Amino acid sequence: MDVEALKALKPHEFEEAALGYRSSSDMASQAKDALEQRIISQMQKALQGETVDAAIGQLRELTKDFHYIQVECGLISTALNAFASDVRPAKTKLERALSDADGHRFTVGADGSVAYPAAGQNPGGLPPGPGSASGTLSDQARAIQRQAGAFDPNPNYAIAQDIANRIAEALKEATEADQKWAPELRRLKADDDLTVSDGDWADAQKDMEGVRTDAQGYLSHIKGPPKDGDGEDNAAWWKGLSDQERSDYVAMYPASAGALNGLPATVRDEANRMVLAEKHGEYTTRLQAIPPEPSPKMKLMGAYGMIYTDEWTSWNKKYGDDRKHLQNVLKGMDAIQSRFDSTGNNGLPEAYLLGFDPEANSHDGRVILATGNPDTAAHTAVYVPGTGTHLENIAKDLGRGEALWGATQQFAQGKPVSTITWFDYDAPRSAKPMEKGDLFPEAMFDSRAAGGGPILRDFLDGNRAAHQAAGEGPGHTTVIGHSFGSTLVGDAAKSVHWPQGSLAADDVIAVGSPGMQARRAADLGIQHGHMWAESAGGNDVAVREGGRYLAGLGDDWVIPTDPEFGANIMKSDAADHGAYWDDNSESLRNQAAVIAGRYNKVTYD
Repeated sequence: MDVEALKALKPHEFEEAALGYRSSSDMASQAKDALEQRIISQMQKALQGETVDAAIGQLRELTKDFHYIQVECGLISTALNAFASDVRPAKTKLERALSDADGHRFTVGADGSVAYPAAGQNPGGLPPGPGSASGTLSDQARAIQRQAGAFDPNPNYAIAQDIANRIAEALKEATEADQKWAPELRRLKADDDLTVSDGDWADAQKDMEGVRTDAQGYLSHIKGPPKDGDGEDNAAWWKGLSDQERSDYVAMYPASAGALNGLPATVRDEANRMVLAEKHGEYTTRLQAIPPEPSPKMKLMGAYGMIYTDEWTSWNKKYGDDRKHLQNVLKGMDAIQSRFDSTGNNGLPEAYLLGFDPEANSHDGRVILATGNPDTAAHTAVYVPGTGTHLENIAKDLGRGEALWGATQQFAQGKPVSTITWFDYDAPRSAKPMEKGDLFPEAMFDSRAAGGGPILRDFLDGNRAAHQAAGEGPGHTTVIGHSFGSTLVGDAAKSVHWPQGSLAADDVIAVGSPGMQARRAADLGIQHGHMWAESAGGNDVAVREGGRYLAGLGDDWVIPTDPEFGANIMKSDAADHGAYWDDNSESLRNQAAVIAGRYNKVTYD
């Protein structure tokens, strides 16, 4: 870059363009939300038929387009602001050097050289003649220049050389900024079509990583979230950011923003949907790169019967585990997307993805998904699943969250309800001896609940902080622990220490509980009359009694359905351990009555 180009460059024009892209990103986001939350949902409520289904399918593809525009325009906006931030110091340095040159009546060439007039003393003759100075970036060359300046009879030489060196520095810094950001911005150009593919999302993830790396200088002005901050700390930090800083943070650090307790549900949802789309693209691309499974898989080996072929054995050793993991993760991601697509069906409200990480918790994954906005809900339920929960089978637990939302409507008296499926711990994979190869089932031990308890506690604190930050007060919160999930709820309550008080929940329900690591509800800091429990038939008996006598998950062999524990025992018609959320069941209705705070509607055992 030469002097004339840098003189003509106006950083504020790039910032204005960045603002335009940010506006485009916001408009795309609003269009996406309008399609998902209003247009498609209303069509699903009011219309049926193949034509409607086809139209909705096309609208969902359009939704993907708007989502991609939102993400990419956000990246472009940040990149343009970062370029302006990088080039402005060089521009300022050049302007000051040119001003100094003008003040001395020097002439600056396009290449940065500085011409100076005759000046100085020469007794009996003409003053020392004019000359020209060229800038250098070499420390050694500059040292030689300083020595020459001390002996040069023209005092303008040293001044001109200093100005030329400053111009050289400015041109170098501007050139570096240009060379860094020009290719980065070119990479942000989308394919010339109307289809957003998994490959596009995988590229978007790489784009984000590239911009984030190159924009470190610009992003450094954004104060990061408080280290080890709780929900209130995070909420206060977010409130203190400007709109531009919030937009930049979500665009550049979506995984971080999506995981921060205390931030608004809308912000976490936007960030986590970005992560979901990019990870789905990445995992699909990785799966497609795996060579096809060899066929035939088996061959006849004389008296030994059928055995695996050498080709298949080699393929399976190299690709088998990775392919299975990718397929399982994609299955879970598709279940989350299916929940998004169900908005409007049977009056189902919009979903908010409050946490997502496909590799968290020893690769089991993390999914925290709300049906209805918890920040504005009068009544919120947090459902904690138990043994065997993984990202690949999260659809079942998301369905239970939906069932709780639907059943609560008859008790909520028109007030908004949010039900959250919370899966953010390393759940045990086995509940019985030799299940999945475990001689001693993982659910026999409390360690996984002890590890997840503080995480749940922090989430509940953040949920309350976000609710209060939205101006809605604390709200009414119910925590529901199923099976080993109830053990985790007990550990969450035990992890609350002075001066925090008790768990940030008004009611706690234990369903099919093998024990909560306490002899009495009062030992968990749960207010008298606000601990509830349900039991079921079939294999539920083995879970509860196994937890009592074999695993020792209840203090002194006491579990929540025992009278001495101090819980309200609700009637339940659940036939087995997984039937507590069957449609129109008494077990589901009783949970819903508690969620809505309509305790007089509960039927007791």
